[in-house]
Amino acid sequence: MEVKELANIKSAIKRVRTNEDHRLQNQSVKTDMRSHIKKVEALVANKEVENAKAALQTATKKIDKAVQKGLVHQNKGDRQKSRLAKKVNGLSA
Repeated sequence: MEVKELANIKSAIKRVRTNEDHRLQNQSVKTDMRSHIKKVEALVANKEVENAKAALQTATKKIDKAVQKGLVHQNKGDRQKSRLAKKVNGLSA
């Protein structure tokens, strides 16, 4: 992918390219995390307890990974996991 570069200095040109690569990688991790969260919510809406519990585990891993990479703040990650767990536990109760 060709990036339109305004920079003239070699290190700045490399920085633009590196930042773009990191941005794309971060974007894919966040997108993956969001889709797993939505999958859990959909399963909860359909009242599929066992599938929701399994999906919750993978969603939790994805959220933790995003927090570890610094893409999502620790508190936001904890809040998302807590809300999902509350929804899933509400099904089985």
